[in-house]
Amino acid sequence: MELGKYADTVLSTYAVSLALLIGLVVWTILRGQKIRKELRKIEERGHIDG
Repeated sequence: MELGKYADTVLSTYAVSLALLIGLVVWTILRGQKIRKELRKIEERGHIDG
């Protein structure tokens, strides 16, 4: 398959874009887990105090 003279540029741009998307998804999942953990702690404190 011939991609032309800009193949390196286009493929590297796709690779960077894909890496950024994967990074954002991973970051979002990890941040969500952290926030859920913090919310559980706050809720537990509220039940003890309340």
